[in-house]
Amino acid sequence: MTSTALTLFNSLTRKAEVFAPVHEGEARVYSCGPTVYNYPHIGNMRAYVFADMLGRLLTWKGYRLTHVINITDVGHLTDDADQGEDKMEKMAAARSQSIWDIAEHYTQAYWQDVAALNIRQPARWTIATDYIDSMIAFAERIAPQHCYELDSGLYFDVSTVADYGRLARAVTDEGEGRIEAVEGKRNAADFAIWRKTPAGETRQMEWDSPWGRGAPGWHLECSVMSGEVLGFPFDIHTGGIDHREIHHPNEIAQNQAFCGCGGESAMSLADPANSGARIWMHNNFLVERSGKMSKSSGEFLRLQLLVDKGYHPLAYRMLCLQAHYRSELEFSWDGLGAALVRLKRLLAAARNVIDAVEDGAALADVQAAVTHPRLAPLLDKFDAALSDDLNTPVALTVLEEAVALKKVDAAQMGALVAAMMSALGLPLADREALRVAPKGASITEDEIEDILARRKAARADRDFALSDALRDELAAKGVDVMDGDPLGWEWQLA
Repeated sequence: MTSTALTLFNSLTRKAEVFAPVHEGEARVYSCGPTVYNYPHIGNMRAYVFADMLGRLLTWKGYRLTHVINITDVGHLTDDADQGEDKMEKMAAARSQSIWDIAEHYTQAYWQDVAALNIRQPARWTIATDYIDSMIAFAERIAPQHCYELDSGLYFDVSTVADYGRLARAVTDEGEGRIEAVEGKRNAADFAIWRKTPAGETRQMEWDSPWGRGAPGWHLECSVMSGEVLGFPFDIHTGGIDHREIHHPNEIAQNQAFCGCGGESAMSLADPANSGARIWMHNNFLVERSGKMSKSSGEFLRLQLLVDKGYHPLAYRMLCLQAHYRSELEFSWDGLGAALVRLKRLLAAARNVIDAVEDGAALADVQAAVTHPRLAPLLDKFDAALSDDLNTPVALTVLEEAVALKKVDAAQMGALVAAMMSALGLPLADREALRVAPKGASITEDEIEDILARRKAARADRDFALSDALRDELAAKGVDVMDGDPLGWEWQLA
């Protein structure tokens, strides 16, 4: 058996690169987390399924993983402009609540979705407001060479770092289209490091700084938290593809400036590749083409909506795994239903070979346990798929091939399947565990079982008219009876 070299696509260089950790045997990863002003859309959650898969892959390859995800509770405006309303302040005003209560409520909601999708806990959650002093110190260090002050705040001069916008590769003479003009800016792409509270206004979240009372810019937060917790340079920075155009280029500019100050680092200010992270990775968008699931439509496509309609959250994880993270993922209810069916079939097959799965399996341990001539090649194929820039669609097919094997060593088969399931974040469970009652179901599971018992008795008495009538009664209440299937029945998903 062989271990395939791990290659990852680096958005900064636009090519796949062999992973070479900064610190031998370790992998340090930072993922841009949510701004906790509202419930996360399932498109937002795709980023964390991807980041979780990356972390599981690094564990699989034997690295000691330190994964950090931030919580943005201040500083993120309602768009990417430098002036305007803070998302958190706006929601607090709309809800007539404390901004701290808003942050706590939506942070907890996000963490519930994280758990529901079987996303592993990172080594640390970093909360933006816990790092205000560090943000001010960071800004003070880079300000003399890289920043200038306007009435509205402290701004970063992007002309002071090499090759600004290299990550986005979309910089024009006019600058990024999503950044509005601010009077006095030297360059259109310059961005706020510190935003002063406008005269006559009071924010719920504001602090004193050398540039006046106010709040940090959104981009500053991630530079400070990633550098302070992981150290520059660290290995991998992840986020959604929307961050590739403005947020991450601005992070990189700040990191270049910080690491180039004072001659304290081997990272050179003149080298744009010295960006804080060695590799920048981005997942593509979730696409919902009907236009019926936007926040403005009233049926916000969040994870709870899937549950309300009778889909287990892990069906969405399976949907994500079926597409490569760098490809657009199209959402449809039919597609989600198909992913749920595929997951249930996989669980049914896997339960036949193993009763438990250890989370966080490592390839070396599995290689030691799996030597059977029909199983070892599947392990190699699975490892090769994941090592090829997280090719989860191929890895899934290899897992399904493995659970379908017959007449092989049971212990080795169990070890192989358990490890593959762990690497994909698919916990072994009975299919019944994925059976979710749609919101507003008019019948309970106990009532269903009672009707099924009566139907079984009618069939034993060859009273097929009553048997059919009971089946129709269940169907009218959204229950599909599956004769001959050990599961027995399932909710009908419209």
